[in-house]
Amino acid sequence: MNPTTVDLAEELLSAAAPCVTSSFQAECVVLVHMLQRIKPGIPVLFLDTFHHFAETYAYRDEIAARWNLNLVNLRSERPAIGLWQQDTSACCGTHKVEPLFRALQDYDVWFTGLRRQQSPSRANLQEIEPFALPTGKALRKISPLAQWTTKDVWTYAREHDIPLLPLYDRGYTSIGCEPCTTLPAELGNERSGRWGGQKLECGIHIGALK
Repeated sequence: MNPTTVDLAEELLSAAAPCVTSSFQAECVVLVHMLQRIKPGIPVLFLDTFHHFAETYAYRDEIAARWNLNLVNLRSERPAIGLWQQDTSACCGTHKVEPLFRALQDYDVWFTGLRRQQSPSRANLQEIEPFALPTGKALRKISPLAQWTTKDVWTYAREHDIPLLPLYDRGYTSIGCEPCTTLPAELGNERSGRWGGQKLECGIHIGALK
């Protein structure tokens, strides 16, 4: 199972200002657990869209307290509650893309819990990619779990006694904002319950330099 602790340690030690984004889904929490053991205090960026499930907020606070996370809650400077009803892309842009890209200006390495198995849009995901922000700043985007399967993630969580978001027990397989998340529409397609099938990505993972 990859990555090894050594792989993560080398990337962290070479980074002047690393951070990790976490939606507090299973893979995100597993990755944060790994990084915390190597670099306690790494900033954990959470996109507070104002639309998350109550269970997500409660779980975030539980894990942050239990692990003493350096939790950084990011919010839009111009929140538009309910914008998803008119335009889900505009809503994601306002509450996810803009606040995250603004925050990433302060870092040189961005760790994510993305996996190739999650979606066709992530099938060619590389463990390390350059990523360009709208300002032109480039940073390294690292997805250590790119090759992991869902089984790998849940096995790690079980072996390290990591509790997972209770919404999984209700049948959810990919969990984002409450209005735009349903139970999976297609068996075997983890993200088929997102945005009513209108799109596969919110926009924060689009823009890698080639």
